[in-house]
Amino acid sequence: MPLTQALRYRVTRGLVHVGKRSRRFIDRIMAASSIIDNTDVFDNDDFQWTSMLEENWQDIRAEMQVILRHRQAVPPLRDISPDHKRIAGDDRWQSYFMWGYGIKSEANTARCPKTSALLEKIPGLKTALFSILAPGAVIPRHRGVTKALVACHLGLQIPKNRKACRLWINGKVLHWTEGTSFVFDDTYPHDVRNDTDEERVVLLLQVERPLRQPGRSLARLFLAAIRISPFITDAQKALGKWDKKYRNAERKD
Repeated sequence: MPLTQALRYRVTRGLVHVGKRSRRFIDRIMAASSIIDNTDVFDNDDFQWTSMLEENWQDIRAEMQVILRHRQAVPPLRDISPDHKRIAGDDRWQSYFMWGYGIKSEANTARCPKTSALLEKIPGLKTALFSILAPGAVIPRHRGVTKALVACHLGLQIPKNRKACRLWINGKVLHWTEGTSFVFDDTYPHDVRNDTDEERVVLLLQVERPLRQPGRSLARLFLAAIRISPFITDAQKALGKWDKKYRNAERKD
């Protein structure tokens, strides 16, 4: 490994380490700078783009269904993000990434042109993926990385027994509905269960939280450090390998 590359690797590892240790302090500053309420589940009216997604959800679902024709070539989340192995220890949580921490996957978005065109209209979009949860899958309780982002789920394919498929967050239980979205702060403790015999698929987004200063500058610095960290660069390499696998599956059609 060249010296400059080795040095960059050490520096970015160090930044991530410092960021993790000071995350609660940084989150308190961002909470104090937040333009929207500091709550676990937000009002969709705070995010005008949610209505755009809901109005076009059937187009998004149609593209998702085409992608899932090759579900064996859609990676388990743990293969893309080793940091998620604690909460994604098996292959029951698959993720088709279109955007990851502000980095666009040209190959994956090209396969979903209508969805991609909608995503391009969302200000502050950082991550977008089809999140596929197999029957019986459990995502144990955990917290998100930073208050710099809010999370959104748009229901695309939901088990008939909706009550047995849910997201628990900070004492509240949320159930998905096809064509409906909800936005939440994933730094609150949350977990997910699919206690049905059907798949659950949502469009999962992470979007910049509306912030005043000094939280806005701090959030962008924190997100920039993550973007150049091994957490993201390693994920990009893994996505490249899975893209080859997906293209091979497409050729066999």
